Amino acid sequence: MLEQQDRFMSQDQQQALLKGEYTDVFGLLGMHQIDQGKSLLVRCYLPNAQQVEVIDYKTGKKVAGLQCLNSGGLFVGNMGRRVKPFRYQLRVHYPQAEVDILDPYQFSSLLNSDDLYLLGEGRQQQADKFLGANWHEYDGISGVNFCVWAPNAKRVSVKGDFNHWDGTRHVMRHHPANGLWELFLPEAQAGQHYKFEVLTQSGEYLQKSDPYAKSMQCAPDNASIIAEQTGYQWQDHSWLAERAKRQWHRQPMSIYEVHLGSWRRKGWQGEHYLDYQQLIDELLPYVLEMGFTHLQLMPISEYPFDGSWGYQPVGLYAPTYRFGSASGLKKFVDACHQVNIAVLLDWVPAHFPSDPHGLTQFDGTHLYEHADPRLGTHPDWNTLIYNYGRGEVRSFLLSNASYWLREFHFDGLRLDAVSSMLYLDYSRKPDQWLPNIYGGRENLQAIDFLKDLNSRMYQSHPGICMIAEESTAWPGVTGQVDNNGLGFGFKWNMGWMNDSLSYLRRDPVHRRFHHHELTFGLVYSYTEQFILSLSHDEVVHGKGSLVNKIPGDDWQKFATLRSYLGFMWGHPGKKLLFMGNEFAQRNEWCHDRSLDWHLLQYHSHQGIQQWVKDLNQLYVNAPALFVTDHQPAGFAWLDCDNADISVFVFIRYAEDRDQHLIFVVNMTPEVHQQFRIGVPHRGRYRERLNSDSEYYGGSNVGNSGLLEVSSAAYQNMPFSCLVTVPPLGCLVLEPELITDKGK
Repeated sequence: MLEQQDRFMSQDQQQALLKGEYTDVFGLLGMHQIDQGKSLLVRCYLPNAQQVEVIDYKTGKKVAGLQCLNSGGLFVGNMGRRVKPFRYQLRVHYPQAEVDILDPYQFSSLLNSDDLYLLGEGRQQQADKFLGANWHEYDGISGVNFCVWAPNAKRVSVKGDFNHWDGTRHVMRHHPANGLWELFLPEAQAGQHYKFEVLTQSGEYLQKSDPYAKSMQCAPDNASIIAEQTGYQWQDHSWLAERAKRQWHRQPMSIYEVHLGSWRRKGWQGEHYLDYQQLIDELLPYVLEMGFTHLQLMPISEYPFDGSWGYQPVGLYAPTYRFGSASGLKKFVDACHQVNIAVLLDWVPAHFPSDPHGLTQFDGTHLYEHADPRLGTHPDWNTLIYNYGRGEVRSFLLSNASYWLREFHFDGLRLDAVSSMLYLDYSRKPDQWLPNIYGGRENLQAIDFLKDLNSRMYQSHPGICMIAEESTAWPGVTGQVDNNGLGFGFKWNMGWMNDSLSYLRRDPVHRRFHHHELTFGLVYSYTEQFILSLSHDEVVHGKGSLVNKIPGDDWQKFATLRSYLGFMWGHPGKKLLFMGNEFAQRNEWCHDRSLDWHLLQYHSHQGIQQWVKDLNQLYVNAPALFVTDHQPAGFAWLDCDNADISVFVFIRYAEDRDQHLIFVVNMTPEVHQQFRIGVPHRGRYRERLNSDSEYYGGSNVGNSGLLEVSSAAYQNMPFSCLVTVPPLGCLVLEPELITDKGK
């Protein structure tokens, strides 16, 4: 009898199965019709089992016993009179236990041909729903379907807590047409750890984390984790409906950039992160109190190295373990939306690290990255560059962007290091890069990917913002795709940031020679939809904190910072401020410790914080500061050439030009009495804000509230008024009474 059952499997096949090297494993294991459909055969591989019986899953009755083919754990047996396949369990007798298991090799593929087509075409936006570890119900049986793309592997198996980390136990079904490997495991449970064991064509065994894992273990083990099956009940339906109607370029955007791991910590020595509930309780009220409209989270995809700040992610689909579960993150975003705070996510599609458990040479070949290091490696960061021309890689990234927006309701993505994507010669010597097919340095595949990404995300997720950190003069970053633009909603204004911080570092006596560093930004301010950004990058690596970039004593430092921030809030463009800058953190930012909140016991730091709070309140309530951000008609210089005394005067208009604000910014410690400025209206002007108020820690030089307007024309305006300009101060003036426009 044994010889008859064994005649369908050779000794070579048996040995390959025992070693976990047989590719067409579904052709041997599981239930098979033999003898032209006249009988059924079941084979299984269960190392260390002593006896195996086949149990009818529906009736619970024993159908047959299986015979052991060899000591390695191969069992085989006929199903008696049964000729039609049926659902079954294996009752396995071990030396000290008896268990019933559903044989995974009895289940057909769960993959959909349309999904696979879109994956290969690079147009799949929901690859995370069939790649990775996804819960499914098969004929009423709940389990996890594992699926991974590894087209050049000799075989792939899934190993984990459910099979004693034995890579020979669960070899996956191979789909040679598209390079996928798949296996449905009914016995898998949420919270179990797993990896893919990849046997390369050269015979090397690679232990890989799941590229699509929804949860991951921390270093050094870096295993993937089967996510919870339960869904989250969102409460932000009204927010999403309202968001879909918004045109963000006509809305106030004051963004608070946060590194969740160091905003605030707990423990005697600050050794513990705040979890998402604590962030809801502490961070969210603070953002509301400060008047910011948006939170921007630095990357939270799983990353093994804390010092990368999240910019070298390995688990692109897995929210980091550091702050809690995926449900906790959803609850955090939901809580933000319920108090009208938008949440942006820093996203990293420009490169990935070379950690051996990650994407690098995933199946023994350069799969996600280019094989040629002149295309596939990044010299600055020792990272690898995605192959944007490969369909499955594009689908991986498209799906990931959509995943964060769809599953976590983020309100937009800020793309890191876009410049490095656009240029083939970015940060490379002449002999370290390859030109494109036209001989140019533009990365045509990356450009096409960015256009496609932005088009799809805006179409699929109404009301979001796609933001580019792009540091060159690449034209049309925020231009429409059908007009050869990249299709982003906003671009960080790196030119303004570099120029203005350069000006800030100068001694006031020398600023007269560098006046243009604060005015030049208006030359190109309307070429893109800009965000003025003072990000984390400006307060690390020896650059000094914002307040410590400024020369002089403490009085000058704090007065200059207040004036500079006032200039920033008045300047066209949305606003972004990194955490700690809002209260003049003195030390450089360090990812390993909390911000220096103790500084708020001092009046000077309280003053900066209150100044930012009041600037935000002014900003969100003054249409002149946001509705016409993108229109030249919304801004006019009144005095941009007064370099000798380093004073800048400009006006911001709403669409209703009666609604306007005048900014007077003095960047030296000199007081200017009887300083004439042009104004468009008769009546009186009110001093809406004065950064030199003692309320903010200033010297209290000002204008006692109201300013009378005279009929003397000045600075191309029909009227004018005399003001006292405080030292290193910023004044914001608004019309108080408008009785006549002088017509």
